[in-house]
Amino acid sequence: MEYNVQEFIPQRYPFQMIDKIEEAKPGEGAKATKLLNVNEWFFQNQHKEFGMPRPLAMEMLAQTGVVSLLSMPEYKGRNVFFGGIKNATFEDSFRPGDKLDLAVQMIKLKRNIGEGHGTITRDGKIICEANLIFAIE
Repeated sequence: MEYNVQEFIPQRYPFQMIDKIEEAKPGEGAKATKLLNVNEWFFQNQHKEFGMPRPLAMEMLAQTGVVSLLSMPEYKGRNVFFGGIKNATFEDSFRPGDKLDLAVQMIKLKRNIGEGHGTITRDGKIICEANLIFAIE
């Protein structure tokens, strides 16, 4: 199924951090992709070692999780806020040319607060994991 990113994510360039939604399971999880290229705004002032700032990786996962929540009929058209990070681990850096596969599985959803477990994978290897908190307005 083809998904329109703008249907779920209110952010626009340069703050829209995912390129394509691969899967959306309402209230269960979502999958998305991001292809990093050297022209990304966050690489502009880097000269030797290109690396995407890690907080932006968390934002990519948060936007992926929002897709799962906003695909639920009861939350359609509402706002979802990134409430925090319970923990995060990084195994490697994010560089131009990386095709990142993003996945968030919802762990808990109670009233207007949710928790999801997110992973970022490159070439089949997990390079980032985090538990994220979401607040639905």
